[in-house]
Amino acid sequence: MPISKKIEDFMTKASFIRRMFEEGIRMKRELGAENVFDFSLGNPILEPPEAVLERLAELVRDPPPGLHRYMANAGHPDVCERIAAYLSEQSGEKLEAADVIMTTGAAGALNTALKSLLDPGDEVVVVAPFFPEYRFYVDNHGGTLVVAESAGDFDLDIDELARKVGPRTKALILNSPNNPTGRTYTAERLAQLGALLAKREKASGNPITVLFDDPYHKIVFDGLEAPTIFAAHPNSILITSHSKDLGLAGERIGYAAICPRHADRQALRDAITFANRTLGYVNAPSLFQRVVAETQAASVPVAVYQELRDLFCDGLERAGYEFLRPQGAFYIFPKSPDPDDVAFVRVLQKQHILAVPGSGFGRGGYIRLCFCVKRAEIEGALPGFAAAIEEQRRK
Repeated sequence: MPISKKIEDFMTKASFIRRMFEEGIRMKRELGAENVFDFSLGNPILEPPEAVLERLAELVRDPPPGLHRYMANAGHPDVCERIAAYLSEQSGEKLEAADVIMTTGAAGALNTALKSLLDPGDEVVVVAPFFPEYRFYVDNHGGTLVVAESAGDFDLDIDELARKVGPRTKALILNSPNNPTGRTYTAERLAQLGALLAKREKASGNPITVLFDDPYHKIVFDGLEAPTIFAAHPNSILITSHSKDLGLAGERIGYAAICPRHADRQALRDAITFANRTLGYVNAPSLFQRVVAETQAASVPVAVYQELRDLFCDGLERAGYEFLRPQGAFYIFPKSPDPDDVAFVRVLQKQHILAVPGSGFGRGGYIRLCFCVKRAEIEGALPGFAAAIEEQRRK
């Protein structure tokens, strides 16, 4: 066998997201891109803000000495200092430069944090539905994934979490605004979670770290604000990237920021920096560290995503789909008209529409739709969504 049996098994269970994205490439090649409506991958449609492009141009025209050399594995010290100052202002916590480790996106931050935290068999709790790669990230570092179901409206179910957070729980991964549901957890709900974890920590004598996966923090709608985790639970690490808020998905730039009140603050600083090197990332991309250091307050125009959300949601409602209007991120998670969500995704494919079955996110009977696409793509697909649900009703 040329590859490991474990990886072969994982590949058969791999993310539906990428599979559908690759299917979209095939269909576009056969049918023409204008005839395929691809809502499978959260690939941001908006270009980076002007401030980002201006800073990038400045660095290319007049690069500082050593821009493309190695630096400290945690990142350029002055970049970490700038981001720590920004987060301190936003959160009310006093972060130091050493609390920030620059990473290759949120995925790199999660993997370095999990590598630093987990011993074999330690449990990591996730809330379903959840980003599918969490399963593989936890396994990468010897952990055991424990799935807690969300409430009916996709909010945190504190009673369910109380059942799933046990003596072997080392960490929780929370994602808000959430992929795939768009649910944004309130400060009050996070405080309830923090109170639960404090009780469990007191009983066990060990910290339980919340890895707060927060790349959609600025992409919230209808005047909402997305709280951070630091106020709710001191043993936490903010995980983020600039793939979405700055439209830099292909540049792989993000960071992990340790709450200054974490019980293992210094040990985590050292461990995540060490893991950044030994997992092979070495350091985050140097050029884009310099770019994002000075553009932390910038964002793509969120109003554009809200308009796309409303266009898509209004059309799906008229067609008869059931869903909760997302509060943030750029995903809609409707109930599948067929309880077999994979089967209904195939019905949509006959209409040249690409969606991802909810079973890939740990919640069967739903589908995920990304609305970070051009307006014309949503408008062109809505008749197909109506035809697909009508076909299901006839069955």
